Amino acid sequence: MEDILKRLSYCVEVGKVNKTSPYPPDMKDQEGADELARRALDEGISPSVLLEEALIPAMTRVGEKYSRQEIFVPQMLMAAKAMNSAMAHLKPFFLSGETKRKGTFIIGTVAGDLHEIGKNLVAMMIEGGGWEVIDLGVDVSTTKFMKAIESHPSAVIGMSALLTTTMENMRKSVAEIKEKDPGRVILVGGAPVTMDFCKKIGADFYSPDPQGAINYLNSLVS
Repeated sequence: MEDILKRLSYCVEVGKVNKTSPYPPDMKDQEGADELARRALDEGISPSVLLEEALIPAMTRVGEKYSRQEIFVPQMLMAAKAMNSAMAHLKPFFLSGETKRKGTFIIGTVAGDLHEIGKNLVAMMIEGGGWEVIDLGVDVSTTKFMKAIESHPSAVIGMSALLTTTMENMRKSVAEIKEKDPGRVILVGGAPVTMDFCKKIGADFYSPDPQGAINYLNSLVS
């Protein structure tokens, strides 16, 4: 069991999606996260063990490497793709309630902003960290955030803005949500966003990278 978990974790860390994936070149024709996750479940390893002992540690290492600038966005995207290929086998267990998530995270790029690469990366990393992610997409209005909160009343909110011009829409959304729901936890991020701006608009947390967001979310449920 330990061997397959180590192999699965390594495949996620280096972005080996499946056997046919050409990346990374030194693992050509080897099984990837897709096959190993399926085989682990077939061998009776529980989804929770796969998540806690293989996927989450792998994505934590990826996040830490990115924070130290040892890897960059392309490598993170490949790791997230490998993680998603493994998670596809686990999702039925989450949907049935057999396996529990740490919590729910609603994320979207704010109104007027159509950028999604950074938002998608954060969403994939947080899902790999054991959270259920509700991705609202781009150009998300305050109303859409509020409707998602109604459907997921215990969720944490994540907002992304990649333009200085749409930071004002982020401020408005945070203000409106906090006015109606003062205790709602809101994380903000994006290239022009800073911790000073986060505090100024009344949001709860800012991180320049996904791992910081994961660490903060985990602190909420620890």
